Amino acid sequence: MMAYLNSTVSFEKMLMKFISEEDPMQSMLKWLCERLMEAEVESKLCAEKSERNKERQGYRSGYRVRRFDTRMGTMYQ
Repeated sequence: MMAYLNSTVSFEKMLMKFISEEDPMQSMLKWLCERLMEAEVESKLCAEKSERNKERQGYRSGYRVRRFDTRMGTMYQ
């Protein structure tokens, strides 16, 4: 399963959260990038975060902040 399937926040609440940010479009892009990276990791590991199963292909080994330069500005993920 992908990370965003577990979200209980309504679409309208998410939009209101993004609109209240200084740069709404960059906030939405950052959110989307986070979800895509999480889905990629889950796909490669065949398991969600903290999930234990027999099909698991590996383990997470930490995280470091990375800089992304986009047309919407610089993001740190």
